Amino acid sequence: MLKYVNTDIVFQEIPDEVTLAINISNCPCHCPGCHSQYLWGDVGLPLTISALDDFVTKYGDDITCFSFMGGDADPKGVNQLAQYIHEEYPQFKVAWYSGKTVIARTVNKADFDYIKIGPYIEHLGPLKSPTTNQRMYRKTDDGTFEDITERFWRK
Repeated sequence: MLKYVNTDIVFQEIPDEVTLAINISNCPCHCPGCHSQYLWGDVGLPLTISALDDFVTKYGDDITCFSFMGGDADPKGVNQLAQYIHEEYPQFKVAWYSGKTVIARTVNKADFDYIKIGPYIEHLGPLKSPTTNQRMYRKTDDGTFEDITERFWRK
């Protein structure tokens, strides 16, 4: 079962979106240098459809996007929640920050508008570093994904 520890409205995680970042626990990646080690344990509240409905009630007028921050221990569960948001709340975009290098075959990428993949590797830097191994992809109008990582780099 997916669990979340906290949420925050953020402006830099997804370009051009006001995003509700949902920090999911039980991260199996355990990246050295991780800034969110508090998400390694199996802690927090159940991340259910009911919880998503509550987020829409609380934040719906203030956000344009939901971002699942983690969830790599249950990618199918993340996918099911993304699908629910698109079906029930089509006004919102859906993003997923995954620490894996590839998305599991059980995931339907079409259920996401943005997908970030890649573990944090300290010497390569985070997404905002031009040397990063992490990649951010945005779904295009034809359903393919384009790499938009460069949008995070400081010029």
